[in-house]
Amino acid sequence: MPLAFGELARAAFAPPRYLSPPLAGIDLSTSGVKAVSLTEGRHGLMLTDYAEEWLPSGAFTDGEIVDRAAVVHMLAAAAKKAGITSANVALPESKSYLFESTASGMKKSQWCTEVEQHLDEMVPLPPQETAFDVVDVGQADDGQIRLAGVGFARRIVNDTLAAFDEAGIQVRALEGETFAIARALLLPGDDSTILIVDVGKTTTKLSIVSKHIPRFTTTIGIGGHALTLAVQKHFGVTENEARRVKAERGIVPAPGNEDYLAAMLSTVSAIRDEISHRLDYWQGKAAHASAHEPVSRAVLVGGNASVRGFPEYLEGSLHIPVATGDVFTNLASRDYWMPSLDYNESLAYATAIGLALRDRRTLHA
Repeated sequence: MPLAFGELARAAFAPPRYLSPPLAGIDLSTSGVKAVSLTEGRHGLMLTDYAEEWLPSGAFTDGEIVDRAAVVHMLAAAAKKAGITSANVALPESKSYLFESTASGMKKSQWCTEVEQHLDEMVPLPPQETAFDVVDVGQADDGQIRLAGVGFARRIVNDTLAAFDEAGIQVRALEGETFAIARALLLPGDDSTILIVDVGKTTTKLSIVSKHIPRFTTTIGIGGHALTLAVQKHFGVTENEARRVKAERGIVPAPGNEDYLAAMLSTVSAIRDEISHRLDYWQGKAAHASAHEPVSRAVLVGGNASVRGFPEYLEGSLHIPVATGDVFTNLASRDYWMPSLDYNESLAYATAIGLALRDRRTLHA
């Protein structure tokens, strides 16, 4: 059964701009809840409020709400701090199924009807238990419309909506988190194919995005916390002290730093090898398929993406330019405002900011 993520929980007619609520996004992940509110100023959008609430370990695991009471409590707390009563909400990448298909017709409703007929060939879920959406990504050689789609278990969608409802937050729209991240990092009209590396606490999420549309996603079960643990083990310090050392030293070679660097690289190399394996697969696929372009660069985001020397380390192995992202790319120029959110900290808010930007695109369409 198709689920139009762009229309779910959205009014049929948008209110006048002066009556519209602030643009808002809420990202629920394993580590916690991140919420942002954006407002339109004279020179463009600005970040007006943001909040983060940590979740107890195990409350939200592998895209599943395990401790509903804890999740609802933290959702309500983050929304209150950020002044949010309604927001766009992310669905977890780990529970998504990206697929490609073709269809005839000129309308999205026609495409969805055709895709639904063979959905079980592309998404490993019973069709009646699947919520999906599709987007036009070009024309196939036979004249049909080439589609990129994403599917979720309807149970995940319903659980997410129920939790936000209990928290007193109106869900305007649901969206896969990789779609939101791309919206935050890329300028309109950027048709390049890029690799987005989202380095979280316990996982690293990879997505290859072409013309703003995710075409490949996967999650690696290693994140920045593994680096913290490596520092703890090497120096015998507390977790807080290890995070400070990690931030200061990163993985930059320095005299007398050899033992520490070896401890860090034993973990970082595991992340690098997983990224390289996935990238090689895509680049080989692109070389033999006219429907795919090779990845031209990589962008790092996430709460653990700011480790010093990490972009340079990856660039040497991936053989493409690698840089840390800017989640404020589509907001007003910093000539006119200064974010209250620290740059390194802001990297963890890419999904939430991308979700908030969704309504701006809709209202200006």
